[in-house]
Amino acid sequence: MNRIASLVLLAVGVVLIINGFDATSSFTSDLSRFFTGAPTSKAVWMLVGGILAIIIALAGPFRGSKQR
Repeated sequence: MNRIASLVLLAVGVVLIINGFDATSSFTSDLSRFFTGAPTSKAVWMLVGGILAIIIALAGPFRGSKQR
């Protein structure tokens, strides 16, 4: 994975995490937490997707491209 793709994926991951934290403090998430004890699935998926995107972006530079 080249550096530009890693940086873009890192930025997308950060944005997803920020939006996920905002979604966990929204009214609908508070309402869901009141009845089910957990935030909305949208908030959880944004946080999980952001974490995965950051992990993939940080692992990208460590994967060497095969040169012949």
